[in-house]
Amino acid sequence: MSKKIVYMFSEGDSSMRDILGGKGANLAEMTNIGMPVPPGFTVSSEACSEYNSSGKVLPEYIKTQISDALAELEKLSGKVLGDLKNPLLVSVRSGARISMPGMMDTVLNLGLNDDTVKALADETSNERFAYDSYRRFIMMFSDVVIGVSKKKFEEALDKYKEERGVKSDPELDAEDWKKVTVMFKEIYKEDQGKDFPHDVREQLFEAVCAVFRSWDNPRANYYRKEHDIPYEWGTAVNVQSMVFGNMGETSGTGVVFSRNPANGNREIYGEYMINAQGEDVVAGVRTPKPFSELKNDMPEIYEQFREMADKLEKHYKDMQDMEITIEKGKLYFLQTRNAKRTAQAALKIAIDMVNEKLLTKEEALVKVDASQLDQLLHPMFDVNVLKNATPIGNALPASPGAAAGIVCFSAEDAKDFVEKGERTVLVRLETSPEDIEGMAVSEGILTVRGGMTSHAAVVARGMGRCCVSGCEAIKINEKEKYFELSGKVFKEGDYISIDGSTGNIYEGDIKTVAPEISGDFGEFMSWADDIRKLKVRTNADTPKDAKVALDFGAEGIGLVRTEHMFFEEDRIAKIRTMILCDTEEERVKALDELLPFQKSDFEGIYEVMEDRPVTVRLLT
Repeated sequence: MSKKIVYMFSEGDSSMRDILGGKGANLAEMTNIGMPVPPGFTVSSEACSEYNSSGKVLPEYIKTQISDALAELEKLSGKVLGDLKNPLLVSVRSGARISMPGMMDTVLNLGLNDDTVKALADETSNERFAYDSYRRFIMMFSDVVIGVSKKKFEEALDKYKEERGVKSDPELDAEDWKKVTVMFKEIYKEDQGKDFPHDVREQLFEAVCAVFRSWDNPRANYYRKEHDIPYEWGTAVNVQSMVFGNMGETSGTGVVFSRNPANGNREIYGEYMINAQGEDVVAGVRTPKPFSELKNDMPEIYEQFREMADKLEKHYKDMQDMEITIEKGKLYFLQTRNAKRTAQAALKIAIDMVNEKLLTKEEALVKVDASQLDQLLHPMFDVNVLKNATPIGNALPASPGAAAGIVCFSAEDAKDFVEKGERTVLVRLETSPEDIEGMAVSEGILTVRGGMTSHAAVVARGMGRCCVSGCEAIKINEKEKYFELSGKVFKEGDYISIDGSTGNIYEGDIKTVAPEISGDFGEFMSWADDIRKLKVRTNADTPKDAKVALDFGAEGIGLVRTEHMFFEEDRIAKIRTMILCDTEEERVKALDELLPFQKSDFEGIYEVMEDRPVTVRLLT
């Protein structure tokens, strides 16, 4: 018998994330604890490995297991894929064992064609919704699965809206979306030389393979390298019955956190849109509303969500990042995961959960990624300088910290400037996964569109980069490399400063200062000192470095690298002279000039470290 490689949600749990991926394991876990999760199944990461080792071909036994799982899903949902009366539509999403937000591909509304879209319209009595879903599917499938540029569809849609005299998608009616779907199919045929595929089972198999392929795309490879994620792990694929947030004013979608991911405050925090699908929120296509406003739009749904978010947080003993859909007044959870958060938020949440008796101190210490603590050493604006600065704009404080640098408008330009020694702030209409390398090297990111859960915000927080998002007052021309804000024009090379804690945007290069260990950071580190067994020493080569290390809790110097004492401008020339001397007499003379520098450094280091141990590596 072939090994089991496809699992219904009811067959898994959170302990199976190595094969089901984080998303699949959490969907299974939520199903088992009674959360309102649309039914589905997970094709395990082992299938991804087999797909890659089989020459990018899906083995027949995996197709058979997918077909069997699909039949079970059809029973659970009461719908059938491709049916002309009650068609089942599914989403096909990636799910690595460690979250890689936006790095891999997703296909929504799979199962639509020229026949099933009519059945969907009849079954829902909502023709506009059906054709809106169909045009989304055509564009997404063409882009993700086939490789037809998404830009072709976006440009055609923008042109159509301009001709119709409308600005946003909700202003288009059913007849508009019918015309758009015809236009989109023509774009596909012109690009591929054949009609858009209508076989719904082939759509499913091709989409699964496309998600497997996306494990190997450039942005995913870069993300794995940055986060030390092994290539061999592969990704699972989750196939889930669609629920729709774009079915009218009693439907919607949102991305919500159980606590504030920027500062750690215990408050429901996120964004939602009425009459929209999930990709509208994360892609920044429309600017969403704060989730707190759902209390007014749908008070019962808001209270139900609060209760369920609290249930998930207590179950996982961690802050949760949840994706939800509301379909005609009914709440569904499409995803939960331990939320990415800033270092400041991580510390506050860890301390608060200990005070709430949800975690022990030992458990809280391992909830904070050690690499995140480095974020707390990043500079902040000098308050003495900042008090005299007037913001030229304000938007959403998506990721805290301060950043100042020259404006650039593409990831490639950012990398080029940084290689030349410049500090940069990446300014974009909206970021996409292709921008990740430019975001990684920039001091900060500023976007015109998108909210607190947009791609720019989520990735920036994970990287520890300052980010201000959704500044709709900006008029940007990425092609000509300039933007306008508050009557001022900023070109590539001009300096701006952004504050990711307040959302303020400033003209010019504002001075920054280093933070200190205090408050939550100080308390957290005191817990670590009480529990730890390993003592920590530092690398320090100057008295200044030694003082900084001591202030941050070092118990000695593990290595003084003597050669580093001569890197400063007034010393490097003298050390080069010593190396290039032709005679012993000349070398002794050069060493005599270097001796006072080194002697002074050692005296300063020993004075700072007092009775603490110091290990020196000699230059010989």
